[in-house]
Amino acid sequence: MKKGSTLFLKTVILLIGIGALAGLIRFPVTEGRAANLDLVSIYSDPVIAYMYIASIPFFFALYQAFKLLGYIERNKVFSLSSVKALRIIKYCAIAIPGFIVAGLVWLIITQHGKDDMAGPIALGIFTAFISVVIAAAAAVFEKLLQSAIDIKSENDLTV
Repeated sequence: MKKGSTLFLKTVILLIGIGALAGLIRFPVTEGRAANLDLVSIYSDPVIAYMYIASIPFFFALYQAFKLLGYIERNKVFSLSSVKALRIIKYCAIAIPGFIVAGLVWLIITQHGKDDMAGPIALGIFTAFISVVIAAAAAVFEKLLQSAIDIKSENDLTV
């Protein structure tokens, strides 16, 4: 892969991370139930704290994708480090829907009959679906890469 392609993908990953971080910082200030609170009260809200905790797998997966692109740049894509990075991305992509479902269940239980839940539930299902698709793709790439590494090591032994 050319260095320009990986540089472009690294830039995209950085922009996604910066955008998500900016959203996490900006959202609590504009959110409806915390709009009239001071900064200390806003960030001590359990819903917002849960949102920050639930975002950890997302940022960790972005970091692993960044590392994987570094392996590709250095022509070390057929290594166990690449397989490990893909495995971690897969686990992070599986953890994200778990956090989303737990948050939606809590929201449904606590807000039952008080508010219209169609929007948050639809967004949660959509986001969880995307994350499951990413987990499935990472699992397929992990198995393919592991198979390629196994074939490569067999060929190295026969030569």
